[in-house]
Order: sequence, then structure tokens, then C-alpha cells
Amino acid sequence: MTKRNRFVGFVRFVGFVRTWRTSRTLRTALFLSVLTATSGLAQPSRSLTDGQVIRLWTGGAPGALGSDDSDVPILTAYLPRTMAASTPAVVICPGGGYRNLASNHEGRQVANYFNSLGMAAFVLRYRLGPRYHHPIELGDAQRAIRTLRFHATQWQLDPSRIGIVGFSAGGHLAMSTSTIFDAGDPRAPDPIDRAGGRPDFVVLGYPVISMVASWTHKGSKTNLLGDAPDDGLARKLSGELAVTKDTPQTFIFHTADDPAVPVENSVHYFLALRQAGVPAEMHVFEHGPHGVGLANDNPALAPWSTLLANWLRSRGVIK
Repeated sequence: MTKRNRFVGFVRFVGFVRTWRTSRTLRTALFLSVLTATSGLAQPSRSLTDGQVIRLWTGGAPGALGSDDSDVPILTAYLPRTMAASTPAVVICPGGGYRNLASNHEGRQVANYFNSLGMAAFVLRYRLGPRYHHPIELGDAQRAIRTLRFHATQWQLDPSRIGIVGFSAGGHLAMSTSTIFDAGDPRAPDPIDRAGGRPDFVVLGYPVISMVASWTHKGSKTNLLGDAPDDGLARKLSGELAVTKDTPQTFIFHTADDPAVPVENSVHYFLALRQAGVPAEMHVFEHGPHGVGLANDNPALAPWSTLLANWLRSRGVIK
């Protein structure tokens, strides 16, 4: 064999080896992709995006009476400019008397403020009365907390810094979520239901608290519990009677002359937290209407959000 023929043979051999290696790599990748698809192995999860709408249940929600938007509880995500690993997060419950949702000034605007503090915020659209009664609303809020905790790693959230925020009747829902909770069901077929439902901190703005006292908000009570509620259930959902030592740390603000939800709601709840040894801070402003949200147009009330930021720092929620 001539030198030239030996050289040509060598080149062909190298080409064959390269082709064999490449095809082996392709065959391996194809095999793994087929294996993953057919065996149910987890795929890399997609990251969270700003404005993303998250259904709390992929199918119909438990107890759903239809399939309209009002029958489908969702979270809408609002994210800070930079999502670092272990970002603290909040679920926001707008008010509206358990009949409507003030999703702008007690939802989106509040979410944007938490974003400015470096926190992820999720506005909850929960189901409402009189079409829905307890425990539907509470179940929606509990599911929201579990959803964030279950997806914490995927969405770059800190599972130990997930709080809940609520205003007016949404404050009652947030309060109820902080007094009625569990560590999750380890045997639940739905993995989200295995996550704990206890919020790590609570923020309440002019909240409805009691369902039994003379100073309750009667409209919220009727929409949540119906026209003739069971007295035992009403007491269970009265925050001033439901606080325990395990209730999460809580921040409260209210105005003394609130014409819709009397300030006694916040005062009695703060005293119950104090008696149980739960870290709590309350600010009562002398004057102000109900439903102010961030109150950015009211110089006397607007500082409440700065006081909240100071409290979040003092409790280690934000740096």
C-alpha cells in the first residue's frame, strides 16, 4: 500500500470515529428525552414572570359553582426589578366586604410598593359572597400560601419569609389565615397541599376582626357567613378570640374615626396578640376615611407604609 493510500485510509478512519461519536451522543440524548417523556420525570420548571396569572388549582377549584372568572381563584404576580435567590414574598388580599375586590388601590398599588422593598407580591382574587361562604374564601387564601411555599425554589422565594397582607374584609381573611392553619398534609395526592399554610408574618390595614362583637362589620359578616350564621363558627372566625402563641408576628394600622370598620377591631386584636405573647405593632391615626390603601394622597396617613417598612426590617423580613 502506498503512503498516499495509507494517509487516505487514516483520514477516513478518523471521520468514521467522529461520526460514530456524534451519532452516539445524539442517540443518547434522544433516548433520555423519550425516557423522560414516558416515565414522568420532572422537567426543568419555568421561572416566574412579572404579571403572570397563576390558577390556584389546575382544574376546577374545590366547591366551585361554575367556571366564570368569579369561580376561579387566581394569583397575579408582581415582581421586584431584581429577583435574587430567597426573595421574601407576600400574598395580598384586597378588601370589598367579601362581596367585591378593591384590586387596584388595595391590590396592584400595594404590590408595587412591596416590590420597591425588594419583595415579590401576589394579589389574590378569592371567591366572594353571597355566592360563596366560609370555608371557601379561607381555603383560597390557604392555597395561595401553600402555592408560594411549594414553588419557592422554582420561583426564587424564601419559604420562611412568606407573609399575607389584607385590607378591610381582606384583612379578616388574612387574619383568619394566620389563626387557622396547618403544616400541610404529607399524604395529600396534590403536592401543593403537602406544604405548610402558616404565613410567616401578617400585615393588616383597617381590618374586620370580629364576627360576634357589636363593632363587627355586618356586611362582611353576612356575605361570609350568610344571614343566620352558626354562633360557634362566628366565634371561631373572630380574631380577638382565635389568637394563640403560634399566631404569626403582625403589623396593624387603622384610623380612630373609621366610619365603616370601627377601630375597636384592630385594638382588640392587638390586645389579644399582646396577651398571647405574639410580636405585634399597631398604629392608630387620629383621622382618616376607610379604604385608603397606601394613602399616598393623604399626608397624615401616608407614613403608615414607611412605618411598615421599618417594622419589616426590624423583624428580619427585609434587609
